[in-house]
Amino acid sequence: MRKQEIKQQIEIIVPLWEEILKKSIVNDEQLCKILKGKVNAQDIKKVIEKYPMNINPYYLSLIKKQDDAIWKQCIPDIREVEDDFGFDDPLHEEEDSPVYGLTHRYPDRVLLLVSNKCAMYCRFCTRKRKVGVCYKSMSKEDIQKGIEYIKQHKEVRDVILSGGDPLLLKDDELEFILKSIREIKHIEIIRIGTRVPCTLPQRITPELCAMLKKYHPLYINTHFNHPDEIRAESKRACTLLADAGIPLGNQSVLLRGINDNPAVMKKLMQKLLTIRVKPYYVYQADLTKGTNHFRTKVSEGIDIIRSLRGYTSGMCVPHFVIDAPGGGGKIPITPNYVVNKEGNSIKLKNYEDKEFEYIEPG
Repeated sequence: MRKQEIKQQIEIIVPLWEEILKKSIVNDEQLCKILKGKVNAQDIKKVIEKYPMNINPYYLSLIKKQDDAIWKQCIPDIREVEDDFGFDDPLHEEEDSPVYGLTHRYPDRVLLLVSNKCAMYCRFCTRKRKVGVCYKSMSKEDIQKGIEYIKQHKEVRDVILSGGDPLLLKDDELEFILKSIREIKHIEIIRIGTRVPCTLPQRITPELCAMLKKYHPLYINTHFNHPDEIRAESKRACTLLADAGIPLGNQSVLLRGINDNPAVMKKLMQKLLTIRVKPYYVYQADLTKGTNHFRTKVSEGIDIIRSLRGYTSGMCVPHFVIDAPGGGGKIPITPNYVVNKEGNSIKLKNYEDKEFEYIEPG
């Protein structure tokens, strides 16, 4: 038997992505050994006692230098525990949760958490209170109760699977959930929120895609925040998903020192389209405790949208939204292109601030 055939047989028994995850950095000793003198062991330990760390080798390999955009997203920062501003649950997901792990905020859709584990624990995560905390994991019984709730509420037509990361479940575990939801007659679409095409693209396998395509209409929203996260591996992952007929969208978070720059955001949005991912949302960072150092001013997000519209393809322009604190839902924030309105005359300005008159029907 040839060496390549042996390697393929081993990967069938233990998938490559699981092997990568097993080598993840989860404690201060491991991190300090790799980053040698670039981090403070006591600070790292203090942070991860409250907010766990998990950095798989693939995502760590994307770091080019200390404090770059990749570093800031995955390496714990002492400010996470020193700055007490914010809320554990800024979006009041718990208050809108009729059963554990399910949020029903909007009339026709629900969010169902199916995991509290991720391939990499983002330091800005809005669910820092849950992710990686062992006693807050989702059991099969918890998920089943969520599915029963969906069955009983016929107004629900759209189910969003989230976490943690749903794609960290094994294929058969995820298929059980998808099959159970698809069997509910009033469910029209299923969406999956996942960051693995970015943080662990090896998880996207032909076998996974063959399973997912059985449950159309199925949509995936992924999460890239910086152009340096788009690599050959992530392109391959997104190609597999798109070729399986799954529409792909991207949800970025506006983050200080990472992507709060018009040129960086423009490059990110353009690169996303090259890997068949449509820019969908850019979120203003939530008021999550432990993430205040990532937050930007709203005006910066507006300026970024203004720098995109007209200067690149409209397909590159996402919605800039604030997920309103206290469970108010997503509120779109846009530059003001209407100068004034008098009668049926509307004065507008374009992306270059040139003014034009539009006449409405009388």
